[in-house]
Amino acid sequence: MINLDVLTSVSNGRHALSGISRWLMAGTALLLSGCASFSPDGGMSVVTATVSKDLGKEASAQRTPEESESARNVTKQLLAKPLSADAAVQIALLNNRGLQAAYNELAISEARAVEASLPPNPAISLSRIAGSVEVEVERKIVANVLALATLPVRSEIAAARFRQAQIIALSETLRIAADTRRAYYRAVAARELAEFLAQAQSGAETAAKFATRLGETGGMNKLDQAREQVFYADLTAQLAATRQRAASEREALIRAMGLWGGDLAFKTAAALPPLPLRPQSLPGIEIEAVRRHVDLQIGRIELDALAKSYGLTRATRFINVLDAGLAGKTTREKATGEKNRERGFDVELQIPIFDFGEVRVREAEATYMHAVNRLMERSVNVRSEARDAYRSYRSAYDITMHYQKEVLPLRKIISDETLLRYNGMLIDVFSLLAEARQRIAATTATIEAKRDFWLATTNLNTAVMGGGVSARVDTASAPGASAEPAQH
Repeated sequence: MINLDVLTSVSNGRHALSGISRWLMAGTALLLSGCASFSPDGGMSVVTATVSKDLGKEASAQRTPEESESARNVTKQLLAKPLSADAAVQIALLNNRGLQAAYNELAISEARAVEASLPPNPAISLSRIAGSVEVEVERKIVANVLALATLPVRSEIAAARFRQAQIIALSETLRIAADTRRAYYRAVAARELAEFLAQAQSGAETAAKFATRLGETGGMNKLDQAREQVFYADLTAQLAATRQRAASEREALIRAMGLWGGDLAFKTAAALPPLPLRPQSLPGIEIEAVRRHVDLQIGRIELDALAKSYGLTRATRFINVLDAGLAGKTTREKATGEKNRERGFDVELQIPIFDFGEVRVREAEATYMHAVNRLMERSVNVRSEARDAYRSYRSAYDITMHYQKEVLPLRKIISDETLLRYNGMLIDVFSLLAEARQRIAATTATIEAKRDFWLATTNLNTAVMGGGVSARVDTASAPGASAEPAQH
């Protein structure tokens, strides 16, 4: 900002520069009337409105101790109860430090946008040269005329960049929300599977001990004993691997929510939520994705800013620097004390002898077309990702329902009938163990199919709104859990 008091004091009452101060006052008032100002929420309006409408959650930039304390109280209340997927997402939006850093970057972008809307500061120079005959004092006030002339367009570009920063902050918010939801479903599925395998291992341990006692009395041969014991040993290994996986998935959830210390004792649900009665029907999934995807919004704003910048480049292609200002000089002879005042102006212009601005124009054109092609590429990819995400969602729904309505009921019938035949001594222990392995594999596949459905649901929402897709690839089963029954 221009300090008018300093300018006035430099003139020190001299009428030679009184007109300069009046000109600067009028020009400054006119230019400052169009200056941008800081928003009361640090530019968070786009983030908070979208998160509240589409996610039903609250997002806030915590820049004061009171805001941090409020977020902390909400986090404690949510952790006091068994954690749901929605609660985990809300905790992450309030407690994830990486997300808060993204909101800090938004505040930095707003500061730069406000700075770009301000007129350039004038340069004030004062020189004094004393010789044996006279003393010469020269004063200059120089302003960048080109910067002043292009200030409205530069302000529009800065405003577009700030809107782009708001969408980027929204994209990061959606990414954190989606990653947290995925981490929750993985953690709960791993816990559910570990608890099921623990029950199966307990039953196998009882059978193995019983087989050992029968072997000691001669009621079971060594082959059947070995089969019972190896079944128990396999389940023990599977359970250990599954528990380790469950611990790792829980830690991933903890990182997503940004928890540490005493907050790590939270409890999650014992099992994944049931599937909806009917899957979503989204015939216009492509149109919805193109309309709402944040990456495309960012690209459109980028094109708008580049278009304005390209027009500015064409308008100023022949002028790189144009500084103009008023100058005043006072000369005083030492012998007589007589003062001579001179006034004038000073202009500095870079002459385009070697570069007529063609380089800058070509660069601006290439940069603009680069952004156009990238946006078109992203639009094609968004359409494809939306279609693929919906197909994966429907497939996961159908597969899970098939396991729940067809496979598991049939497996229960087979298991019950096999046990009856074994008790009636119609089949041997090997048939009973083979059926137990098949039942465990089917239950494991069902749990993981349900997990994959909820992950596909999250990925579908991400494909429509944006926020990034998890790079992790989910395997069909835990290590060794769905393996074919060993042949002994």
